[in-house]
Amino acid sequence: MDEKLSSFPDLVNEVSVRLVSGGVVVLALATIVFDIPWLTLVIAYGFIARVAAGPRFSPLALLATKVLTPALPFKEKLIAGPPMRFAQAIGVVFSVSAAVLAVGLGLTTAGYVVLGALAVVAFIFSASGFCVLCRVFAQLMHFGIIPEQVCERCNKLNLSGAPARGEPARNPA
Repeated sequence: MDEKLSSFPDLVNEVSVRLVSGGVVVLALATIVFDIPWLTLVIAYGFIARVAAGPRFSPLALLATKVLTPALPFKEKLIAGPPMRFAQAIGVVFSVSAAVLAVGLGLTTAGYVVLGALAVVAFIFSASGFCVLCRVFAQLMHFGIIPEQVCERCNKLNLSGAPARGEPARNPA
């Protein structure tokens, strides 16, 4: 596969990523509230597409990056891509599990519980900018499970999310 098509960006715009997370929350809630199990397949596809190629093939990510973000009055805020890709990969696990449970096995309640857990984490990031799974990524790097070279930019942040000495502070979202 073409490297450009299959690569995830090294830097991502936090505004766009938070909008995508908000979209995931809306889709997940619509799935659960209106009992539409096949929407778990749409959610799973979006996560798979974003892990594989960033926003290129995800309708939700394209909406966020091409339409919503440019229309909003927020400055671009670039953050490291690898922790976001890790978070998206965990989203794949949860959304595919929800789809298999709800659609594949007909266990909609179990699928909706898994989807609900995913929606909670997505809501936290969308509303506050705190990425629970990025914190897990940082811990895995700290313990050497994820090699430091995976995210050189991440190494400049300590585990509390504050910049390392000499690095500029991140603006709160």
